[in-house]
Amino acid sequence: MENQIIKIQAPIIMPTITQEKITQIESNLYFKTDRVSIYHNDILKIKNIKNSSIDLMITSPPYNVDIKYNSHDDKMDYVAYLTFTKEWLSKCYDLSKDDGRFCLNIPLDKNKDGQQSVCADITTIAKQVGWRYHSTIIWNEGNISRRTAWGSWLSASAPYVIAPVEVILILYKKFWKKQIAGKSDIKKDEFMDWTNGVWTFNGESGKRIGHPAPYPVELPKRCIKLFSYIDDTILDPFLGSGTTLIACVASKRKGIGVDIDKQYCALAKRRILAYTAQGNFSFKESL
Repeated sequence: MENQIIKIQAPIIMPTITQEKITQIESNLYFKTDRVSIYHNDILKIKNIKNSSIDLMITSPPYNVDIKYNSHDDKMDYVAYLTFTKEWLSKCYDLSKDDGRFCLNIPLDKNKDGQQSVCADITTIAKQVGWRYHSTIIWNEGNISRRTAWGSWLSASAPYVIAPVEVILILYKKFWKKQIAGKSDIKKDEFMDWTNGVWTFNGESGKRIGHPAPYPVELPKRCIKLFSYIDDTILDPFLGSGTTLIACVASKRKGIGVDIDKQYCALAKRRILAYTAQGNFSFKESL
């Protein structure tokens, strides 16, 4: 019998994927350091932010005024918009600690394509979900030049009244008083000034930032220092250009941001890295 050569196929070695890596992939973790995390995900679908884990939420959700976002229809039917609002407010309620707070930057009202009492409607929905109302801060942006229509000019026929302000709705889950003591970093003059419910500072330029609807760092900075302790965990469910996370880095808080648009995640990452390069801030990137 002739000698036969038996070929033994080498076993295929699959790369080891740890459970941690699987979790990162499933949740679309885009960028992470020891202080901040960015998720390219939908706040309604994200799974690996634990319920009852967030100390403070700060965000400015879509206003439904036809802003040209990359990945969101900002011209929904108003009833559909309020339904969407109820869904993400419910999700945020689940993620919040029992003594968690929510600083929600929204319009006072809406005049484009019909008048809507946006602040009143969202406040009502928030309370239906379970959030408790604490107060409302009036943010005077100083943008009275935005006024473009008066309805009937110099006549009682059909005048339009437009307030050049936005609001920051202050909500909490179950307990307004923090249940565990922490370290505050707010100064006396800041506390005296910011507990006045009218804040006056300029808005942010979308052209300068590269996002259609950014807010200035001053807004989350005030909310963070007034309503949270050092090392608390802050969530922005509509991260956009990343301003909330920049304020977290500056204020020694842990920040989590979620956005459905990958370009905005990239923008937020660039801005955070640029900000840390300018000051005495450092962290270790872990992704």
